[in-house]
Amino acid sequence: MSRILTGALHEYNETNATMDLVLFEDAMKHVARITRIVLNEGGHALLVGVGGMGKQSLTKLASFICDYAVKQIVISATYGINDLKDDLKEMYHKAGLKDEGVSFLLTDSQITNERFLIFINDLLASGNIPDLFASDEVDAIVGAVTNKVKGLGLEQTKENCWAYFISQIRHNLHVVLAFSPVGDDFRNRAKKFPALVNCTVIDWFQPWPYEALLRVGQRFMKDVD
Repeated sequence: MSRILTGALHEYNETNATMDLVLFEDAMKHVARITRIVLNEGGHALLVGVGGMGKQSLTKLASFICDYAVKQIVISATYGINDLKDDLKEMYHKAGLKDEGVSFLLTDSQITNERFLIFINDLLASGNIPDLFASDEVDAIVGAVTNKVKGLGLEQTKENCWAYFISQIRHNLHVVLAFSPVGDDFRNRAKKFPALVNCTVIDWFQPWPYEALLRVGQRFMKDVD
């Protein structure tokens, strides 16, 4: 497993920004867990651990192994609800119309507006986010999937076409939440938005063991006399 994951990491680094990861045993287990979660239909992951434990890096490696594109929102002073909706629409088009695998990686620090979680809650629960698309956009999506619905032998009604589109979303779009358990935010958000816990598989990031710290220390000190 170490050999396979090290090879995957080398391949990732050839085409993406380099991640200098030390794949000790616990890190490999987390990559395996994330991979298994997001390969399931409607599979979403909730990674819980303090900052700096590699939740985002390991998610990127796991998504690369699954042949999924990783999508993250870029927070700025002006980023708001409409910007989030635009980013979600882009992911929905990739996953629902182009049949491409997408991992939506979201950290708690990127939730600058608690209303963002209304959309995330609906995405996790059913894949269907009410009012995400305007009526003309819905019509365009229905038109784009009509032939595929016909190919499945189903009646080409608007309801069947939309149901097919949402099924593609559940199959191809997977959310990975990287949250810290420190403070009250995690508990309060789980109370207000139950799908954050009910519709995800939780992977707890425990403190790295001595063996892991030793491996990392050896990696970074190997060139020092």
